[in-house]
Parts: sequence; structure tokens; C-alpha cells
Amino acid sequence: MRRTRIKICGLTREADVEHAAAAGADAIGFVLYPGSPRYVDARRAGALARHLPACVTPVLLFVNASADDVAAALDAVPHAVLQFHGDETPAQCAALAGARPWWRAARVPVGAGAGAFDLLEYAERYAAAQAVLVDAHVPGYGGGGQSFDWTAFPWSHPRLRAADRVVLSGGLTPENVTDGVRLVRPWAVDVSSGVEAAKGIKDPARVTAFIAAVRRADQTLTETP
Repeated sequence: MRRTRIKICGLTREADVEHAAAAGADAIGFVLYPGSPRYVDARRAGALARHLPACVTPVLLFVNASADDVAAALDAVPHAVLQFHGDETPAQCAALAGARPWWRAARVPVGAGAGAFDLLEYAERYAAAQAVLVDAHVPGYGGGGQSFDWTAFPWSHPRLRAADRVVLSGGLTPENVTDGVRLVRPWAVDVSSGVEAAKGIKDPARVTAFIAAVRRADQTLTETP
């Protein structure tokens, strides 16, 4: 059966980490950007990551972070994947990550401006990234609860390789993620505000519902001739 990977991002509490992992999340994101209401420092990220089973991947989100800040976070969470969400160039991403896998966020304008964003060129520019996380361009570098126009891009284009390396993000909820998976057929989906009771506080019922909705979409796609 086709299996879309699921990342739950912006966690700040042990109980939320444990619930998301038990509910079937493949990755858990910790935001190390001080400007975010979901911010955790390196020490806190390390404490939270210790509640993850070995099969769930920690992802550390950075926005224009210094090499020292990235190194401190990796000391605290040694097996993490890095996610760059600021203005980092391909060379900067590679230098900060070293031999570790990393993701690059593409911030797509909401509304009619989505079509002007050259996602194919962006994906090729960041070809060394394990994944391109396609998010809505909102103030605060993500977590704004807005979606971009999913129909603006040719997801099946071989230069994009959505099924191999696109992470669909931005405004996903338990109510709309099934449609997103069916249309985009991404490698993974990422959610933060769509499963929250408050900023940084996850709603266990919505986390469970989100994961179930992704699995329903996978089942539908598997059954489609």
C-alpha cells in the first residue's frame, strides 16, 4: 500500500510528542527559531526528543541560524534531520548540515501569486536536499494555518518528483489533508497549527484524526486503478 509519511511540527510538550508517535507519526518537528510561538531551545528539543521511539525521526527547524546554534541543537538531538526555513542558500544548507540529511522549505505565495513561483527551478536549485517542503508564505515562517493553491504546480513533473521528495505543508488540517494527498501525491505531509488547541499545544484528537485522514487517502490511491 502507498504510504505518505507524516510529520507533526511545533511540539513543545512531552505528552504531545508521545501521543503523536503512538498515533503513527513518522517525524516530529521542533522549532528552534526564537521568533516562533512554538520555539524550543536546543536543550528543550533534546529533552523532548528523548521521548521518541527509534523509528520516529526528529526534525529540527531553523530560520537563518548560525553555525553555532545548529551545532548546539545537533549536540542535543544527534540523529535529527535539519529543516531550513529562512533565506539559506544551497551552499549554506550543505555547510550547516554536513553529512546529515536536510530539507529546504519553499515559501509559496498564497492566492493568485502561487503560479508565479517557479517551484521546478527551486527544486533543482536545492537538488542536494532530501526533501523540499512546500509551504505557504506567511509572516512568521510557517504555522500560520494558510494553504497555497495546490493546483498551481505540475506535481507529476519529473523535475519535481513529488512522490520522492515533496513535503506538502501549509494550512493542512484533518478536514483537507485527504484532498491534498490525493491531488499532490507527496512523499510526506507536514502539519502544525491544523492540529493545535493553542500555539505549541497539540490537540490529541486532531492529531489522531489527521493521521487517520492521511491513511484514508493512501488507501484510496492504492485502490485506484
